[in-house]
Amino acid sequence: MFKRIDKLQIELPMPKQPDANAAAAVQELLGGRFGEMSTLNNYMFQSFNFRGKRKLRPFYELVASITAEEFGHVELVSNTINLCLTGTTYPGDPDIAPMRDALHKRNSQHFIVTAQASIPADSMGRPWNGDYVFNSGNLILDLLHNFFLECGARTHKMRVYEMTDHPVAREMIGYLLVRGGVHVLAYAKALEIATGVDLTKMLPIPNLDNSKFETARKYEAQGIHRKLYTWSDKDYRQIANIWKGVHPQDGGKLEVIIGTPEGGPIPELEEIPESFAPGFSPEAFIELAKRLQKSAGL
Repeated sequence: MFKRIDKLQIELPMPKQPDANAAAAVQELLGGRFGEMSTLNNYMFQSFNFRGKRKLRPFYELVASITAEEFGHVELVSNTINLCLTGTTYPGDPDIAPMRDALHKRNSQHFIVTAQASIPADSMGRPWNGDYVFNSGNLILDLLHNFFLECGARTHKMRVYEMTDHPVAREMIGYLLVRGGVHVLAYAKALEIATGVDLTKMLPIPNLDNSKFETARKYEAQGIHRKLYTWSDKDYRQIANIWKGVHPQDGGKLEVIIGTPEGGPIPELEEIPESFAPGFSPEAFIELAKRLQKSAGL
């Protein structure tokens, strides 16, 4: 089961200006082949379908705990897209075309299909596809796939970072570059334990150096690149059998953190009348408040 906490994994800055085209690019990090919806669903189905949980408990727990983190990554990227879109249009009478600026934005689905918010699709508007899920049932093969999936996701994040200087997008990408690096290393260590092969020495990828990315450097300064969370108060502690030793870049000790990050607030998305969202007039809001008070016995 998943236990939901009403926070994001980090606090996102409030935007000073919209950038709908940045939101379109960030969509790739949500619903693209190497986006967070793919990492979530790959690990989720692998954990659901894992065979030999008792015999291979640490490996199962590694995939299961990272699954929970990926759920939060989907939420974080979605909120980033929402904030990049905030302020793109303006309220007004429908006859003055208050959403006319949306005609010039790259992804019109943000304005037609949804109320200026994220969609389960890639940067070109193609829907996320369940074919992106790889779950062979073979532990080594699945771990190897996960390693390369995280490497591909890292590459896409670096490219989108260079496409936009929007502060919300860069804050999110900087954090996920650090957390994705944790997952790359975790799967490499799991493969080394399972096979005896050090994957990072066998191949010239990945380069986990985040020093070029300003918003990533501060998270590494906090040691977040050395932390793997259980995402549970009691369970998944056997990930410590895999996540141990020192970080290959700075030599700092790897830590298993019981529970979750402290997190930050979820942004409040204001109503946008020009998109008829959430669809209540001021009078209807007053009436709704009265009904809620009555329902609460106030």
